[in-house]
Amino acid sequence: MTTSSQIRMFGAEWCRDCRRTKAQLDELGLDYEYIDLEADASAADVAKEISGRTQIPVVVYPDSSHHVEPTNADVETKLKELSLI
Repeated sequence: MTTSSQIRMFGAEWCRDCRRTKAQLDELGLDYEYIDLEADASAADVAKEISGRTQIPVVVYPDSSHHVEPTNADVETKLKELSLI
């Protein structure tokens, strides 16, 4: 598994949890890649391969760990652990 220095988030506009997590990352001013599953249907397979699940959002961190449907507290805790905030 390759390690990226950037956060990746797989999501869709219709997903309330995706909008919330995306807003959190935006408010924190973090550099991240947003992968829109509506615009790129094949990305859903990538997200499922990473998480083993079909729920979104899937947030992949620079250390290759990930969250599926994280709460804001989950994301904040992980970002602090990685010294990103």
